[in-house]
This record gives sequence, C-alpha cells and structure tokens, in this order.
Amino acid sequence: SPNIMAYYLLDASGWQGGYRAIAIIQIILTACLFLSLPLWKANGLQETLDQNEVKPFKETLRLKGLSFMLVTFLAYSAVEQTTALWATTYLVEGRGIDVETAARYGALFFVGITAGRFLSGVVTRWFNDRQLIRIGLAVLCGGVVLILIPTDIQIFSLIGLVIVGFGCAPIYPAIIHATPTNFGAVNSQAVIGLQMAGAYVGSTFMPPLFGLLANNISVTIFPFYLAFFALLMVVMSERFNRTMKNK
Repeated sequence: SPNIMAYYLLDASGWQGGYRAIAIIQIILTACLFLSLPLWKANGLQETLDQNEVKPFKETLRLKGLSFMLVTFLAYSAVEQTTALWATTYLVEGRGIDVETAARYGALFFVGITAGRFLSGVVTRWFNDRQLIRIGLAVLCGGVVLILIPTDIQIFSLIGLVIVGFGCAPIYPAIIHATPTNFGAVNSQAVIGLQMAGAYVGSTFMPPLFGLLANNISVTIFPFYLAFFALLMVVMSERFNRTMKNK
C-alpha cells in the first residue's frame, strides 16, 4: 500500500488514484474470501465451532493471567498499527528522508512481518509459543532501539523499521496458538474473542492518539511512542508467564 500510494502521489492522479487502486485490491481479496466459505463446511470447521461452549463474559474475565494477556495484545496492536500508519510520515517529516525512500521502507515493514511469520512457522518444531514470543519481543525492541538512535545516518531508522516488522511477526500468532494451553480448550473461544477485543482497542485508538500527540508535540516522538508500548508488552508478557508458572 505505501508503494502504491507513493506511485500515485507522484502521478497526476493524486492520492485519489491510490485509494481507488487499493480499494480494488481489497474488493478482490474480499471476493476470494467469500468464495472460500464453502471450504469451511467441507472441512467440518463450522460444526467444530458450533459445538464449543461459549463461557459467560464475567466468568472468562476471572481467568488467571488473562488481564496481562489482554494488555499485551493491546500493546502489540498499538505498535503494529502505529508503525504501519505513521512510519512513513515520521521518516519524511522527522528524519528528512525523501518520500519515495520512506514509502519503500514503509512497505518493507509489512515484508518483515510476512517473512517473519513464514519463518516462525518453519521454526515451530524447535521453539514453543512462549519462546517465539520472547524472541519476537527481543527483535522488536532491537528495531525500536535502532530507530531511537539520535543520528543523521538514515540507515539506522530504515533498517530498524524492517526489524520491528520482523519482530512483530511471531507474537500475534503465537499468543493465539497458545490460548488452549494457557486457558484450556473449553475457554479458548471466549478468550480469543476477548483477545481480539483488546487487539481492536489497540489498533483503533492508539494510532489516532499518536496523531494527536504528534500534532501537539512533534512527530519525532514516534520511536518513544513505540518504545513505550514495546516495554509494556515485555512487562505484561513476563508477568503473565510468572502468573501461569505459579498457577
């Protein structure tokens, strides 16, 4: 998307052309998903979902360690979506990088997530979910540190952005995959629903909050904003691990 938008911004079509192109791609993807619905019934997945008992909301919230995991999910979504939406703006306005280069590396953030998730799927035979989450957090924090380095050398910020995407890759799927182990299979459906709610809160409200702060302070607070939520993820994730260890 950043590459497509950069192309149209440099063309006579303007940003409207970029929005039209991306909308067409989204419509095609939606059509593909809609046409794939019969596959769910063919594999018996719908029947499995229907048979799962949905726990009451209050009962689910009392599960040990769940509050830590919900905050972890919120912080993760805050990092991912804020980076996705504001990284290019930060590179241009905060670091003085030209629009084309900024858009290219903004796109590489998504490449980092995609490549990282493919790789994390391959290495699951050697690492469990908790280890993958810790590795992802370590890589993500390393990327944020590179962006934080106060230097005129632009490559640190550009590479840091890609590394942040790579670090984000295993966290989300590993947390979801570990849900039955952490909270029990019978609670999985309700817990995953709450985790998705936490993720939506982070992705819906945290990027606009950064925009508000950037407008009133400076867009250069971008790496500090990411660092705050990255640290929050580490703290909440480790508190969850200790809680489950003592369970």
